[in-house]
Amino acid sequence: MIPRYLIDTQLEGLPVIHKDVIVIGAGIAGLFTAIKASESNDVLMITKKSLMDSNTRYAQGGIAAVISEDDSPAYHRQDTLIAGAGLCSNEAVDALVHEGPQGVQDLIRMGTQFDQENGEFALTKEGAHSQRRILHANGDATGFEIVRALSEKAIANPRIDVWDDHFVIDLITDNGVCYGALVQKPDGQRLFVRGKATILCSGGAGQLYRYTTNPEVATADGIAMAYRAGAYIQDVEFVQFHPTSLCYPGAPRFLISEAVRGEGAILRNIRGERFMEKYHEQLELAPRDVVARAILSEMEATKSTFVYLDVTHEPADMVRHRFPNIYEFCLNYGLDLTSDWIPVAPAAHYMMGGVKTDLNGETNLARLFACGECSSTGVHGANRLASNSLSEAIVFGRRIVERINALTPLEGHEHVRLESQGRSEAPIQAVVEKRLKLQKLMVRYVGLRRNANGLNKGLDELKRLRSIFSSVITKREEYEFANLLTCALLTAQSALSREESRGAHSREDFPERDDLHWRKHTVLHREYGLTEERIDHV
Repeated sequence: MIPRYLIDTQLEGLPVIHKDVIVIGAGIAGLFTAIKASESNDVLMITKKSLMDSNTRYAQGGIAAVISEDDSPAYHRQDTLIAGAGLCSNEAVDALVHEGPQGVQDLIRMGTQFDQENGEFALTKEGAHSQRRILHANGDATGFEIVRALSEKAIANPRIDVWDDHFVIDLITDNGVCYGALVQKPDGQRLFVRGKATILCSGGAGQLYRYTTNPEVATADGIAMAYRAGAYIQDVEFVQFHPTSLCYPGAPRFLISEAVRGEGAILRNIRGERFMEKYHEQLELAPRDVVARAILSEMEATKSTFVYLDVTHEPADMVRHRFPNIYEFCLNYGLDLTSDWIPVAPAAHYMMGGVKTDLNGETNLARLFACGECSSTGVHGANRLASNSLSEAIVFGRRIVERINALTPLEGHEHVRLESQGRSEAPIQAVVEKRLKLQKLMVRYVGLRRNANGLNKGLDELKRLRSIFSSVITKREEYEFANLLTCALLTAQSALSREESRGAHSREDFPERDDLHWRKHTVLHREYGLTEERIDHV
């Protein structure tokens, strides 16, 4: 069993810091929520690296919101529900599509500069959207622009303290209430940060996989620590693989935005054949899971490790203007987006599931909230609609702050006792090798295509890595590996239990979607194990 706490320690004797609101993580979820919360609270933001290191920073496509007169919340709602393949929460989606535009206005007030054309927002279209509703910044650098603006705002805010290079080891709870977090400083010293509300904004779990568009920091920390604390973890079998990450010797798995296909790019196999018409009527703009699996099929059929993305038929000036960062990045590796076919392959991109929350972002643990990719609000269902993630973060960030402002100050015992695990003194060895082994196992057995034999084998192999939980650990990379292993076990377990194919979860042994038996969520809990929660609404 996964232990309640990663380390043996006592809170007595540790320094205690009191704050109104504790925000764990940066990115759009952490920054936006911290700025909103600071209007009436003293806020502490804890990041394990820095404010500029998050998945948001790498978001290229943009943020989805109803801005155009040709668009409507009803259209956005329908597109989101279709992509979510029957597992979205209607109420959560309603909140997203109706409150998203107001959130965009908040971002603009906080200094974000979205691209404009002729005095109006320049809107683009992405896969599975019926309308042009994606706002972008600096062409293809939307996430970077949002993080830049919000970081400047947060750093200048006297009511927000920012702790860079601090690692949150665990949440401190007692009788179903979250009191704060156990934090390790850069010098190794530990302290107890206590607050009336704790918000997990810790991002995703892309580092579960060998190939990912996510940065090094995306190690499932929030999901894992919430699970250890007794929060419900929902739908983590739904991992979105982005169809088109750069696949070139010496280059990282850099994201080639879906917006490139939105502006006319086509996919070709290594024989030069366009192939998407074999797989879906929407061709290159089919839902991401469809495109990713189509690419995988073509790679297998042609015995190749990649396919090509071809935008050479579009005007070169448009391509350079619309995608300046992608153009420059590819150029650094000798690839010209305007004249070369770009080699691409799928890579782990986004986890639809996460810490289960209500419509106010609150978990089943009182005073513990989750926002952004680490949360499962019900917006994304089985497959996230492109560019809905940034919208989700601001809509639910605002709802979380409204709920927090209604909370009474935290009372109760100053010191919660932590149970001792009696860990072995032998420190864990070779975490780097173990992490790589975990990533390879996940790609092989819990990746784009799954079956019972592979999932069972993957689970058995993952369980052999569990000695980390009974070892004395002190370093960030050891905590991260423990968190990755926790999330990997949960993902494999959920994927094995869901005997159907739906959205981003595809089973070769159960190739059909089964609404009769599987229109429900998988929910994991540290003590109660895996349960299923039916969706009653149609």
